[in-house]
Amino acid sequence: MSDPLPRDGPMHSSPLLDLHRDAGARVTPTHAGSLVLTHGDVPAEYRAGREGALLLDATRRGCLEITGADAPPFLHRILANHVLALAEGEGNANLLLSPKGKVQAWFDLFRTGEGFRCETAPGEAEALRVALDLYLFGEDVQLTDATESFAPLELAGPGAAAVLRAALPEFDGAGSGTQLLSSAVGTVRVRPAEVAGERGWRVDTDAGGAASLWKLLLDSGATPGGLVAEDSLRTERLRPRWSVDASDEVYPQEARLGHAFALDKGCYVGQEVVAKIDTYGGLNKQLFALRVASEDPVPPGTRLLRTLDGEVRDLGLVTSWAWSFEHDSGLVLGYVKKRHQEPGTVFDLEGLDTQATLLAPPDPGESTGREAEA
Repeated sequence: MSDPLPRDGPMHSSPLLDLHRDAGARVTPTHAGSLVLTHGDVPAEYRAGREGALLLDATRRGCLEITGADAPPFLHRILANHVLALAEGEGNANLLLSPKGKVQAWFDLFRTGEGFRCETAPGEAEALRVALDLYLFGEDVQLTDATESFAPLELAGPGAAAVLRAALPEFDGAGSGTQLLSSAVGTVRVRPAEVAGERGWRVDTDAGGAASLWKLLLDSGATPGGLVAEDSLRTERLRPRWSVDASDEVYPQEARLGHAFALDKGCYVGQEVVAKIDTYGGLNKQLFALRVASEDPVPPGTRLLRTLDGEVRDLGLVTSWAWSFEHDSGLVLGYVKKRHQEPGTVFDLEGLDTQATLLAPPDPGESTGREAEA
């Protein structure tokens, strides 16, 4: 899948890399900046995400601040999820769609005392600023890329709230909005967010205080983790990653982003298309998880094939792979064409001597991701 939107923003490495390396983490360089793969014990990191509290470095995320007297009505007429209904501190997963209804950007939107804040995937804040700016026609709206001063951490797992209470005694685990809390490292901002495919928490303080906050959360009982465990957790919950499993080539329903748009909101860019899909169906493909019969990684872009009536047919595309501790096998996410989406359907993986079996989507009631919050 191609990259969504032009990449004009910086793709920077975490400011905590030295801290991670000193702790023995495995770090790998990529075109998008260095990434922490693991802190040395992937099974323990995975268990923390399922049973305890997994701490992830999310300091590479982007941040776009939107202010001005016309910011609320401007965002309301452009974005796919509710805007005007958000009280100060509240937030939701949100989308910017194209006029044809495809996903241009996927981010978390929070209402602040000054306006709104879009927390984006790494490297996406500037691209989102450029895209939103195209819809401005003299309104009193300012779009400011605040990524350089933004350095959040994330917590996942059923023990995350207990860790936050230990680190931040004022923390209200039942809160649904942003909380500003005093701590030994200064004022800390805590808000609900989807983390590793589940409902978790995003936490940040001043950019220069990220290392101190990381240490505070570790001392309060969190387990440090990296991309390998995070990918295992999110693929098991059939949750896409932006620019990996979701891009401007897909409709939100194809990528299972139904929690990030509203059908009762009224007009917004692309609204007619997503409403028509909801009413009449018509998706040619949708994202699924498939269990792989071998332990070897499956490259993104691998085609999903079936032989029908003596003819080999191309019926899907793999977007990401991870090891699944739940299934004790490799697991891929991929788009599968309609009429071939029955659980148990077996596909050949092009160029590989192995097969993949389509799994039934998780019951939405079993997930504590942003669906529950929304």
